[in-house]
Amino acid sequence: MDAALLLNVEGIKKTILHGGTGELPNFITGARVTFHFRTLKCDDERTVIDDSKQVGHPMHIIIGNMFKLEVWEILLTSMRIIALQWCDRVHTGVYPILSRSLRQMAEGKDPTEWHVHTCGLANMFAYHTLGYEDLDELQKEPQPLIFVIELLQVEAPSEYQRETWNLSKDEKMQAVPILHGEGNRLFKLGRYEEASTKYQEAIVCLRNLQIKEKPWEVPWLKLEKMINTLILNYCQCLLKKEEYYEVLAHTSDILQHHPGIAKAYYVRARAHAEVWNEAEAKADLEKVLELEPSMRKVVRRELSLLENRLEEKREEERLRCRNMLG
Repeated sequence: MDAALLLNVEGIKKTILHGGTGELPNFITGARVTFHFRTLKCDDERTVIDDSKQVGHPMHIIIGNMFKLEVWEILLTSMRIIALQWCDRVHTGVYPILSRSLRQMAEGKDPTEWHVHTCGLANMFAYHTLGYEDLDELQKEPQPLIFVIELLQVEAPSEYQRETWNLSKDEKMQAVPILHGEGNRLFKLGRYEEASTKYQEAIVCLRNLQIKEKPWEVPWLKLEKMINTLILNYCQCLLKKEEYYEVLAHTSDILQHHPGIAKAYYVRARAHAEVWNEAEAKADLEKVLELEPSMRKVVRRELSLLENRLEEKREEERLRCRNMLG
């Protein structure tokens, strides 16, 4: 075992357990680092707090992505294979929150759930429980921790499929038409679940870009128009999956803010028709004609389909009444 090394960062000491040979991996911005970790207290027993090997899943972080526990990026980018790293409390204050999220995910729970228990004077301090006694203790009294980290893999940005949240602004804009086109292709093939996922990914890209713009100014509105188009495509998938009330919610939300979108009225009319909202369906189709007279033939077809379905329903009810009386 090599002697303890003091990194060029205050409050961190590293002991190399297995150094390997050759150059350090290329930890460029956007690289994905996969590793196992074990977190220990600095007590005599070296109490284990977390161990990713016991959970059965390694950890991933993206270099340069402002990971919750910044010190881990510092540690990882200074090692080859396995190292024991001592970190002072100044670097470990947020570890309990990170640990809670990792434990929740390992247990198949929603890591965003949060429970707050306050009473009496405790309300003044808004004490938050993390749901784990050992983490609550660490949160109340931050202390130095030891991280034993085993580096498994370093992948350049081009070597793995990056999730949409991990893309840069330019990459997100470039990804949107690709995702949109792929969604359209899958929709035509009748693969509605997969198509809806592609539309959702594109919407997330645009939403992430939109929050950085000032609402209702030109750049924001351009993104809003693209988002609405994708939401309506997503709603077409929902219609195919017979999730009509979700369609009503999405289209009504669009029309509340943008009452001049004919396609939104058309998609909503189809959803209303499927749940037997005759008056609402007809009102939406009339609105389509008002906004887009060129859609007259499509509107007539939808009205005809609605009348046929209503007549079939009335006939079924008449037969049911006769059987009950007869």
